[in-house]
Amino acid sequence: MDIIRYRDFQPDYRNLVKAATNQWVDRIPLYEHIIGGKVIYETTGTRPYDLMASKDPAEMREGFRQYWDFWKQMGYDTASVEFCITDILIGGGALGNHKEGCIKTREDFEKYPWDRLPELYFERFAPMFQALAETCPAGMKAVGGVGNGVFECVQDLVGYMDLCFMRSDDEELYRDLFKKMGDVQVATWERFLKEFSDAYCVLRFGDDLGFNTMTLLPTEDIKECILPQYRRITDLVHATNRPFLLHSCGNLFAVFDDIIEQANINAKHSNEDGIAHFSVWVDRYGDKIGNFGGIDTDVLCRCTPAEIREYILDCLEKVKGHGGIAFASGNSIPDYVPTEGYLAMVDTVRQWRGERPE
Repeated sequence: MDIIRYRDFQPDYRNLVKAATNQWVDRIPLYEHIIGGKVIYETTGTRPYDLMASKDPAEMREGFRQYWDFWKQMGYDTASVEFCITDILIGGGALGNHKEGCIKTREDFEKYPWDRLPELYFERFAPMFQALAETCPAGMKAVGGVGNGVFECVQDLVGYMDLCFMRSDDEELYRDLFKKMGDVQVATWERFLKEFSDAYCVLRFGDDLGFNTMTLLPTEDIKECILPQYRRITDLVHATNRPFLLHSCGNLFAVFDDIIEQANINAKHSNEDGIAHFSVWVDRYGDKIGNFGGIDTDVLCRCTPAEIREYILDCLEKVKGHGGIAFASGNSIPDYVPTEGYLAMVDTVRQWRGERPE
């Protein structure tokens, strides 16, 4: 596969910070939530994910060095790196692995080892945060932090369907779950920000609150149970003078003004054309927050490079100058995205912003 190389690119993480604080940047930053290992291997010949989780410190650092190098080669000012709370949840897996939920009753809730979770998180991920910082290239920083929001973590312990039943059968327990998970997340974020956040310029988590037609929970529940927990975290982030980016999939229009105002986010990522074109999000919210996203991931999968280029150029012209924009897939780059589609996106943006191939 022919890969275009570009001359004289120097990353500058401040471009993404400006976009996250809703300032237009002429060299519009590329951004991606997650990039799968297949694309990285097919563009660089390396498999950093295999090394990043190694128990050997030297191998781990080499994995992060390769990871940073990929993002730099592709023209990004930042790399996206977060480690997820769901990976350490005792008895978890109802969301990610479709297991039966471990919390069904008040007794289950009271017996659950909530206080152990922050300790388990850092036992696993502190070495990785350190390796990330040690290998950070000049001009770059990371976007991310403590992965998963409150809703996803609660689902991982309870299960979505059982959570909906619980809302009717035991509303007090239903509400207490969000508050307790908020306590866990605040404790985890406090330590992360104090000890491991120097390599980060924008903080984020992902918490998918909706699907293609509406939110997954009633909007009043989101406003009363979830957004106050978000605000506890965004207040911590803003106290460090850094912006907060929310990744959330789904049709959130019914609650999005509340998300902006109540949770006090600075930027938002995720869009799909089945809900609304990226330019619609920019038109509606570009005067309030930065907007990250752009091309529907389905387009990257199904369309030719020429069609992808046409789609992106049209989108860029529609959003140019309308607040803080970082361009990306509307969701992520999983392994089923053809590498040629991903490269067509990256090359179109890089050439549009004036970079010259070698």
